[in-house]
Amino acid sequence: MLRIDKDICIGCGICEESCPFGSIEMVDGFPVAGETCNLCGACVEACDVEAMSIDQGEATKQKDDLDAYAGIWVFCEFAKGTLAPVATELLGIGRTLADDRKVPLTAVLLGYQTGDSGQKLIGHGADRVYRVDDPALELFTDDVYEKILSDLILEHKPEIVLAGATAIGRSFVPGVATTVDAGLTADCTRLEIRPEDGILLQTRPAFGGNIMATIVCPDTRPQMATVRPKVMKELPFDTQRQGEIIDIAPDPENLTSRIEVLESVSEQQSKVNIQESDILVSGGRGLENEKGFELLAKLAEALGAKVSASRAVVDAGWIPYPHQVGQTGKTVAPKLYIACGISGAIQHVAGMQSSETIVAINRDSDAPIFNVADFGVVGDIYEVIPKLIDKIEEKRGQ
Repeated sequence: MLRIDKDICIGCGICEESCPFGSIEMVDGFPVAGETCNLCGACVEACDVEAMSIDQGEATKQKDDLDAYAGIWVFCEFAKGTLAPVATELLGIGRTLADDRKVPLTAVLLGYQTGDSGQKLIGHGADRVYRVDDPALELFTDDVYEKILSDLILEHKPEIVLAGATAIGRSFVPGVATTVDAGLTADCTRLEIRPEDGILLQTRPAFGGNIMATIVCPDTRPQMATVRPKVMKELPFDTQRQGEIIDIAPDPENLTSRIEVLESVSEQQSKVNIQESDILVSGGRGLENEKGFELLAKLAEALGAKVSASRAVVDAGWIPYPHQVGQTGKTVAPKLYIACGISGAIQHVAGMQSSETIVAINRDSDAPIFNVADFGVVGDIYEVIPKLIDKIEEKRGQ
């Protein structure tokens, strides 16, 4: 709680100016904190007369006992009769985290007519599946999903909860975090356990992608994070894995929604789906003009690949947005990613760093892209790529 000592306050207004969230307003010569105040402490530091303070007893959320929380959970999105690919991708990293913590990995499956999806989740790494299969879950509504997942978390107390940063995950998971009084880190690109204390290290791009921030939640549980699709690698399906599927009958009140879904309409898929390609040939500003993509198209044709691009060339109008890779585009993880004339800005790398093999072609030997590339070619694209195409066609002709 933010406390303001009016006997000390001189009404200078510095606290109002220093608040990054605009939560403080001067009323009758004294500061008043609004509902958007998150107790960041900026105003306390700015106050020269020390008239402002934070009641630490109220500011720190108290949990019963951190040791009572155990286990890794993954919310496994199920919609329109099928599991979202991000569900099994998250089980991959979830398995790693669970093994590091020596705890079970639990999948939470909400939906209707989920069929053999529970067994599929076990085959991809889950030890246990909490399944809620009910007609009320056929169509997604924020409040119903939020109430069911929140109740499960409060009852079973997992230490970590992961979800996909999809339209569904982004819609209701923040509400779950609020209900269970937990922190939530969005759009993580890396997750790992800190060995000395078992805390989850949650890494994500920050400040427009200019830095990578690692966030921790040491004082509260569960630790919650969302991850964009195609960032993590799923484990191969293991037909021999054994696990437990537990059917949950939710409270009937939790199945009632204030939202009435009249119709669910799927957007027509773009003809360009770079996320499904095993090979991508990607172009950046080093192409110098849009005609460079004609050369990339020839290389893509020779490799049976698709063409993608960095944000800079999309913004320049050289190629449409569906081809964009990066933090503000699509996250991809092909078997082979060929970066042509791409400098390697962190915003772009965040969208392709999970590729199995990265080849960079750039005439600047100091380009950051070489730091993440498995193979690098320093040279002019317009000299290197034609020779590469000739070699590919030569090999195929043999």
